[in-house]
Amino acid sequence: MADLIQRLRKRSVQGLFIFAFWTFLGLSFAGQFFIASSQLNRPVSWQQALSHSLADWYVFALLSILPIFLGRRYGFGERSWWRHILLHAGASLLFSLAYVTVRTLAAMILAGLPPPNSFVGTFRPLLFKTWHFNMLIYWVILTAYHALDFYGKYQERHNRSLQLEKSLTEARLQALQMQLNPHFLYNTLHAISALMYRDVEAADRMISQLSDLLRYALASTSQQEVPLQQELAFLKNYLKIEQTRFGDRLQTRFEIEPDTEDLLVPTLILQPIVENSIRHGIERHPGPGSILVRATRTGDRLTLITRDSGPGADHLPFRKGVGLTNTTERLEQLHPHDHTFTIEKSADSGLEVRLTLPCRRVAPTQANR
Repeated sequence: MADLIQRLRKRSVQGLFIFAFWTFLGLSFAGQFFIASSQLNRPVSWQQALSHSLADWYVFALLSILPIFLGRRYGFGERSWWRHILLHAGASLLFSLAYVTVRTLAAMILAGLPPPNSFVGTFRPLLFKTWHFNMLIYWVILTAYHALDFYGKYQERHNRSLQLEKSLTEARLQALQMQLNPHFLYNTLHAISALMYRDVEAADRMISQLSDLLRYALASTSQQEVPLQQELAFLKNYLKIEQTRFGDRLQTRFEIEPDTEDLLVPTLILQPIVENSIRHGIERHPGPGSILVRATRTGDRLTLITRDSGPGADHLPFRKGVGLTNTTERLEQLHPHDHTFTIEKSADSGLEVRLTLPCRRVAPTQANR
């Protein structure tokens, strides 16, 4: 029932638009007729000009059913297009004849139904005066129909293409996220196994913390973007696990501007970057190390920075592992040509990873779900 009402409403809007279009043509020609008559010293009243012009174009509106019907059935994209041209040529003659007939009857009605023998007297001059113009109107209506039909089909194909592209992007993102979760799980379990025989209590704490992280990772599988505040909460829980491994060797610092916390970022975007900093900047360095996570906003751009105090890389660019490769591909899918992702040596030591994204907030409809 709702679909029927929707279709009726759409048809009503289309009908009103068509009526308004033909009325506009009638009013335009009425004004031209009124002004031209005055300039030629054969003035007519506005009512006469209006009734004459509206009668002309409302008859064309009524007869436009013929070129639209034939245009729908006999187009020009088929092999027998030349036959269709001949068919439309004949139809345009019929259209012209029908116009003169209907317009003559309309003129007799507007004149107060004069005697029937006046039909021929009105029909003949109108036929010789307008038959070529009427045929032209047929072809204009036919061309306009095909143009609108082509545009509608183009829009339909374009929308279908966008939908397919969106579905493909979502499928790729889903695959990348499914790849990231096992990678994260494997690395964390490896860290737990390393502690199992050295510090059972620490390993037990890591297992408990890992369960919390896995709940988040599984719950966010269907989300490609989350508020930065939520992403930071996950990252801090991950760093608790690493803190258990490294103890005082690992120091972390967060510098987060308040107006960035509700901005959207890709899910699990920071964890692989910080994991890379720990592996290359902390784990391979015997002394204590630190990791800085910073979030700033400049205009409509969000900048995320992670910096470690490790020895840095021997050469840049270095070979990216699963986590950073995954991160790069996800960013390209979510923000094609609208992000930056750089890895370079920091001013003092270690590596700095800088990521810039467009500022976007969660939609109100999504936030209320």
